[in-house]
Amino acid sequence: MRLSRHRRPGPDRAHGRRWPDESGVTELLAECELLREYAAAAGVVMDDGPGSLGALDQLPPRWREDPAEREELGTDAGLCLGTVVVRSVAGARWGRDDAGLPVVVLATGREVDVVGCGRLWAEHGSPGLAQVHAEAAEHRGRDG
Repeated sequence: MRLSRHRRPGPDRAHGRRWPDESGVTELLAECELLREYAAAAGVVMDDGPGSLGALDQLPPRWREDPAEREELGTDAGLCLGTVVVRSVAGARWGRDDAGLPVVVLATGREVDVVGCGRLWAEHGSPGLAQVHAEAAEHRGRDG
């Protein structure tokens, strides 16, 4: 998992846009259209809960042949992962890196580069989304 004590510069854009102001965060996170399409086609119900992440980890990686689709799906997966972490890990909240992209800030102050993790997942299958969630949950009460 990509945890850091300090903010790192990230890619300039996610889905071709900068991270919106706080009023636009919910709209951005609700999108994830490509990931939702893949999930629905495979019979996976995305409920934005931790169980969904394990089910997404089991999707056949049909997107890997198209670099543009892989990047978009990875971004979607990262935003979905972040949504689940923020909703299920005490003290987790959305933040922004130096490039203005979304990260999840844990109660300890550590950051999870959820978009980066999602893109790695889309390209290589690891780290698994459920694994990143579990590691974030482990860090909620400690700084180690």
